[in-house]
Amino acid sequence: MAAILTAKDLCKTFSNGSVQQHVLKNLNLSIEQGDFTVVMGSSGSGKSTLLYALSGMDQPTLGSIRYHEEEISGYSNDKLAVFRRNHCGFVFQQNYLNDTMSVLDNVMVSGLLLTKNRKELAKRAKEKLLEVGLSEASFSKFPGQLSGGEQQRAAVVRGIINQPEILFADEPTGALNSENTERILKILTSFHENGQTIVMVTHDMKCARRGNRILYLKDGTITGELSLGAYVSGDSERHEKLRTFLQEMGW
Repeated sequence: MAAILTAKDLCKTFSNGSVQQHVLKNLNLSIEQGDFTVVMGSSGSGKSTLLYALSGMDQPTLGSIRYHEEEISGYSNDKLAVFRRNHCGFVFQQNYLNDTMSVLDNVMVSGLLLTKNRKELAKRAKEKLLEVGLSEASFSKFPGQLSGGEQQRAAVVRGIINQPEILFADEPTGALNSENTERILKILTSFHENGQTIVMVTHDMKCARRGNRILYLKDGTITGELSLGAYVSGDSERHEKLRTFLQEMGW
């Protein structure tokens, strides 16, 4: 498979007066088409910082990021916004839905930045909302009228409404109970099985098992990588393989 994103010698430093914190340190990696890449590591290891850099939400201090053959790490903030809109989707721990808009409008709002065909967009949004298990009755409701799990499912649909080449997920189940966590994981797995490239940050082994590729970060550097292959429900060997890997990494 060809690489979609490539990071080379990636560094990110935050400064607080005379104190500098080196969060990413000469990091190198490639994200390939169709991968479900999971980034793990202890708190403060640089997981979210890496995700934000790869997705154009933040700019690296040093190093380069290439999207296919295009260098994006030197883009202006405006150009990065266009890149994200055209090529990336996002799901966060918090759903960030607008409480004053209906669920359907929340999903469609980012799509309207790419297309003015509201009818076609609404059709796609409704199909995806139904696909993740939300009822037609929920489309006109406000987010506050839904459960937390339903809100997060709507947020996932918002993340993929523009049919992004890469879906970035930052602890997408971190605020959910076990039942809703399983629902979100099934949705992401279904998307991946249909060809969606996903990069997900998580601290949860149950979530990590869904990926076919695990990267382990420590002090801003990738210190280990594990290939798990395609996800199969109930695969105890997969769980043991991941557990052993994480123990070796000092997790």
